[in-house]
Amino acid sequence: MSWMKEKNIPFTFHDYKTMGITAKILKSWCEQLGWETIFNKRSTTYKELGPEKQASITSAAKAIPVMVEHTSIIKRPVITKADKVVMVGFDAKKYAEVEW
Repeated sequence: MSWMKEKNIPFTFHDYKTMGITAKILKSWCEQLGWETIFNKRSTTYKELGPEKQASITSAAKAIPVMVEHTSIIKRPVITKADKVVMVGFDAKKYAEVEW
């Protein structure tokens, strides 16, 4: 958010950790980029799931319900424009290349 504010780029912030997120939105994101891009296997939340649960998450269909329930597992930020995912994660160099 700081980067966008510094560049005077208007945005709307949706905190899915507190506001939640729908399976429909996550399905769209996964279809656009693949569930592995959206699902953060490095997160503390993922590590707390335990090996059996982790091993069971092998597809978007299995990852989406986990992301709905445990929103901290979603990589952040997810930048969308007109329902299209523009970027996942922060990379100032890549952000500078986007037409905002």
